[in-house]
Amino acid sequence: MDRNYLRGADVVLLPGARTGRDPARSIKPGPRRLPAGVVAATQRERLLDGLVRTVAERGYQHATISDICRAAGVTRPVFYELFSGKEDAFLAAHRYGTGVVIRRMAEAYAAETDWCRGIRKSLGVMLQLLAGTPAFATMAVIEVEAVGPAGRWERAQLLTRFRTFFAEVPQLPGGVESREMVDAVVGGVYSVIYRRIDSGRTEQLMEILPVLTMFCLSPFLGPAEAAERLGVRDWPKRVADWSTTRD
Repeated sequence: MDRNYLRGADVVLLPGARTGRDPARSIKPGPRRLPAGVVAATQRERLLDGLVRTVAERGYQHATISDICRAAGVTRPVFYELFSGKEDAFLAAHRYGTGVVIRRMAEAYAAETDWCRGIRKSLGVMLQLLAGTPAFATMAVIEVEAVGPAGRWERAQLLTRFRTFFAEVPQLPGGVESREMVDAVVGGVYSVIYRRIDSGRTEQLMEILPVLTMFCLSPFLGPAEAAERLGVRDWPKRVADWSTTRD
């Protein structure tokens, strides 16, 4: 993976990448106080960071608004000026962070002229961003379920956004609907990522890039053609080695 690209892509940090109480982000009182809009935006960012880190550490059900405010260095009255409650703040963090991930993936995908390489590059960007911000990965992938119906709806909406990366898939034989296959593949990828994060191996997410790439391409091209177009001649051995050494 091109780390220079990822550094450029990560200019807009994922929620949870920074601590809300970082002294560099403090708001100085006095006559040179920042404009109200800038203050509110800074406090909102700090609260999103505080929420992500608190939820990742304690779980959504056990994270309180007081905990979130303490982690952000922001008062409860300010929290309620910006969010209606914990669920509202969680969904805001989830939408913002997943939006960043999708945009970075789309940029990587568009930079490739070949669909297969575009899939691999965009998957790699997603895995790298999640691996680099474990708190956000835990909050967005694992704890979203604990939010209840609103969280499940948010996740379902997110998964549909991945269809755009499969717009160029060839028509499947036998009357099989391509969209149904795409949704099955996206759900499978999500499940593998979920298990990796849930088992505490978020920082090793890049290890599953080869198998996820083949999993995305094989239903539409067949394993042999997918491997050829990716320039991977020993893919059966790689997948076999991966599956026997990692859960």
